[in-house]
Amino acid sequence: MNLKTLCKISYGLYVVSSRKGERINGQIANTVFQVTSEPPTIAVSINKQNLTHEYIQESKFFAVSILSNETPMKFIGNFGFKSGRKSEKFRDISFKVGITGAPIVLENAIGYLEAEVNTSLDVGTYTIFVGNVVDAEIIKDGEPMTYAYYHQIKGGKSPKTAPTYIKEENQRRIEAMVNYKCTVCDYVYDLEKGDQHSSIKLGTSFENLPDDWVCPICRADKLAFKKED
Repeated sequence: MNLKTLCKISYGLYVVSSRKGERINGQIANTVFQVTSEPPTIAVSINKQNLTHEYIQESKFFAVSILSNETPMKFIGNFGFKSGRKSEKFRDISFKVGITGAPIVLENAIGYLEAEVNTSLDVGTYTIFVGNVVDAEIIKDGEPMTYAYYHQIKGGKSPKTAPTYIKEENQRRIEAMVNYKCTVCDYVYDLEKGDQHSSIKLGTSFENLPDDWVCPICRADKLAFKKED
């Protein structure tokens, strides 16, 4: 069975956010879909380990910001590979508080929706939250980022708590070359490709990367990388 077939299903890339009391949080999600048109209803699938899951479960509302395909990897890394339990994801991020009280990310977004949860479905490690849309706005013109574009063009990776995460048992190794993998997000520094996000030229070994170089996905420093076996 080839589970990579699941990657052929079309997805987008979004920031799903909510709040718990005075605290706010958000995360990258790709499983957001419309359920009905009348009344307008959407659903999101959120991993139970994530802080955003806890917030939605308690508040019974969430917001979805639709990301542009020009969204930088640093922004995606902030919401996708960091935990709100350890960092303030909304620091220095442009957002507003919606009519439900959910924080709505405006930065790099072409539109957003707010929803009040009317039902939820326990699907094991995830919960599908279904909500009635109570507000929706188009922020600007632009192309939404698809999950395929994120992977193929941006070179992005799936967080381990993403529904689409597939564990790579045997990653290809480049003969006579050593690759380094980020222990936070599984990004692999490939010296044959370099790091286009930081203007690191192809052929640059990991040892020769600047001391202040960070993972282009999750922003972890070099100490978070280990040699691939």
